[in-house]
Amino acid sequence: MEFGMPTLAELPGFEENARLCGELGFSFLELNMNFPPYQIERLRDLASLRDAAARYGIYYTIHLDENMNVCDFNHAVAAAYRDTVRQCVEVARALGMPLINMHLHKGVYVTLPDRKLYLFEQYREEYWESIRHFRLLGEQWAGGSGVRIAIENTGGFAPFEREAIAYLLQSPIFALTWDIGHSHAARESDMPFLLQNEHKLAHFHIHDAVGTQNHLPLGTGEIDLAARLQAAARGGCRCVVETKTVAALRQSARWLKERGKWN
Repeated sequence: MEFGMPTLAELPGFEENARLCGELGFSFLELNMNFPPYQIERLRDLASLRDAAARYGIYYTIHLDENMNVCDFNHAVAAAYRDTVRQCVEVARALGMPLINMHLHKGVYVTLPDRKLYLFEQYREEYWESIRHFRLLGEQWAGGSGVRIAIENTGGFAPFEREAIAYLLQSPIFALTWDIGHSHAARESDMPFLLQNEHKLAHFHIHDAVGTQNHLPLGTGEIDLAARLQAAARGGCRCVVETKTVAALRQSARWLKERGKWN
């Protein structure tokens, strides 16, 4: 089981994040495409990424933009997002990255008197056409490369999402990311689905939480961290210590080492 860190907003850019990653002894750095320094145009600077990986003894994973909606009803928008995924797979293949993390976008909902109606649920055929197309393209892009696309739980999967994710997981290139803080904040509503598909878990985002307050340093909240780390170890999963500040990351690294979870 290997541990990594996220790119932190408080650090100026890639070099500072890579340096801290090496300093703290993490194995990998997860490049977050929500931030300007990690857009696809910059990730195509393969020489710089290779150089930093060699200097600091690390490798990379990618966290796709959370706004990415490969099922958008606007076909031009969906095509642009899919093309971004394609380019990320190319970068991952070139650099030997094992995994690309993504959120499966819930889309827009309409508030009815008694519930939220998600348009992906209402317009099922259009949604499923996009899901089937994305799986086919993903297999074409990443097949045989060792690169996997892992879908992260974010706040409680809706039934239509679970159905779509189960379909994607039938493909060997798709996997699951278990974000233990998101799971906790959603009152563990995702846990049955995640454990049912435990064989597809490839990646964890670990951080502590109190109620719905996420991304706390390890050991400062109410999550059963030992149980979650055991689940990660069973599957040989990578774990991103997904706290959001340098201080919280250092504190979490100490917590892991003091408890013998990480050498």
